[in-house]
Amino acid sequence: MYEYLMSHSPEPQVSGWGNLPGPGREVRAEDLTQVWDAPLFRGLARSYGDSSLPPPSRPVVVSTVLADRVLKFDESTGILRAECGLSLAELNRAFLPRGFFTPVTPGTQFVTLGGMVAADVHGKNHHVEGCFGQHVTRLKMRVGSGQVLECGPDLEPELFWATVGGMGLTGHILEVEFQMARIPSPWIWMESERVPDVDTYVRKLKEAAPEWPMTVGWIDCLSTGKNMGRGILMKGRWAHPAQAPQHFPRPLPNLVFPFTAPQFLLGRQTVQAFNFGYYWKHFRKKHERIVDPFSFFYPLDFVRDWNRAYGPRGFTQYQCVLPESAGEGAARRFLEVLTRRGGASFLCVIKDCGPQGKGLLSFPMKGMSIALDIAVRDNTQALIDDLNAFVIAEKGRMYLAKDAFTRKEDFEKMEPRLAEFQRVRQKWDPTFKFKSAQSIRLLGDPP
Repeated sequence: MYEYLMSHSPEPQVSGWGNLPGPGREVRAEDLTQVWDAPLFRGLARSYGDSSLPPPSRPVVVSTVLADRVLKFDESTGILRAECGLSLAELNRAFLPRGFFTPVTPGTQFVTLGGMVAADVHGKNHHVEGCFGQHVTRLKMRVGSGQVLECGPDLEPELFWATVGGMGLTGHILEVEFQMARIPSPWIWMESERVPDVDTYVRKLKEAAPEWPMTVGWIDCLSTGKNMGRGILMKGRWAHPAQAPQHFPRPLPNLVFPFTAPQFLLGRQTVQAFNFGYYWKHFRKKHERIVDPFSFFYPLDFVRDWNRAYGPRGFTQYQCVLPESAGEGAARRFLEVLTRRGGASFLCVIKDCGPQGKGLLSFPMKGMSIALDIAVRDNTQALIDDLNAFVIAEKGRMYLAKDAFTRKEDFEKMEPRLAEFQRVRQKWDPTFKFKSAQSIRLLGDPP
């Protein structure tokens, strides 16, 4: 057994919201039992929308970042238990050199274990390993009555599967126990391929699934005609020791985006120029190589404050999943809605998704997910409304962890599991102690 402890001052630390709107407080504490009356816990506050913002009637959140101890680790089984505020970056720092990696990772390592459970994060290997919650064996939680209890797939399973993907609305997650994956080396063998259009991209993405455990790709969402959705498909697997360099991968450089981009730089022509350059920089049609895991899994972590590139109004990310039943042309039809509405995105990512998980509000389902970064403008709400209308018609859904604009009536049309989630949630929290700005907007919680 391996114990890894980090100690901090037990005294709660209180700060203001920084650049967040409205009055409020963020309380940081190592002992989370001392600050339990807050409506919301959050980790590194990297949510794209309002899921980590508190309701206006109780404008306080508890930051879990000081509650970050690894409590135990069994190297023979890979089972690790840690406090909810442990970040994925710290987990990688401590365990990647030991030959272990989280079984599922999102596209950033600046996320906590509690946040990974609450959003039931998925990654480039969803078609093989599912979401993070599939690998969680136990949660320690505090529910609406104030009781602290353990739950898991075989212990209070209703509460467990409502919490996995439940966006922190079923109670405070205090500790997380899950199965780490043993890896042969800390390097990735990657093959990338330039593809001429979105239909070819989707076909090759599906063809790669049986052979490659990790697949993802970027597409040009502004190209039209025969080139619509041209892009770069990337496939990866952990490298065998004989393939891998002998030295350990270097961490990503700590660069900072130096200024907030002026609004005029965010127009369609700028995005088109960026997309053209990004597509053609992949000058070989196919390229095989060894890459480090940080650049493969976390390309956006390369530059801190990269959100400044989207100007003073910021950006929203929109991510949806289109089911397999929507057919091969679904991605093209989605892009047609986006281009017709004038949506411009530097980043458009399409991933393969495996079967739907057990989390009552978990996002992926069998099919493909599409993620966009969209600079906020006057027409952003109308754009999101149109994209949601398309997703509803195709029987898909959007991702709660990346939503800021979806309307309550649209979410209800997307989510047939919502009534069951609300039933379990109210059983454990009948007075709505736990809520967020997002749950008020989407679920109709009292403000």
